[in-house]
Amino acid sequence: MTTTIEKVLYTGKTHTTGGRDGAARSSDAQLEVKLSPPGSAHAGTNPEQLFAAGWSACFIGAMGLAAGKRKLRLPADTAVDAEVDLGMTGDAYFLQARLNISLPGLEPEVARTLIEEAHQTCPYSKATRGNINVELNLV
Repeated sequence: MTTTIEKVLYTGKTHTTGGRDGAARSSDAQLEVKLSPPGSAHAGTNPEQLFAAGWSACFIGAMGLAAGKRKLRLPADTAVDAEVDLGMTGDAYFLQARLNISLPGLEPEVARTLIEEAHQTCPYSKATRGNINVELNLV
């Protein structure tokens, strides 16, 4: 079951040509990247890296909201190292992901609470829930 958005807050717009051997540019020209297949020697990034970067940024924001509800601040050196795997089962392509989360200075149980709440509220986590395998690791 999908949720219908009642109020759109922002729409990211890109124009992509050439697929994994192409280029992508945002409508506001703030993002302009060359694309290349994973593991190739060509200059450029790939969709898995872009997805990992977007999810990491969003997840940190969601943890910040969870911390704010508890009158806490995230540590200044909070980080998420996202790993997005592109793989195959049979002849079908799939993704899986690991979010390796660093919240230095927070008690482990507090950190895990923030991580779990963020995973429930982060739009990227919602989009992937039930669709790909995701590991959340407190490092």
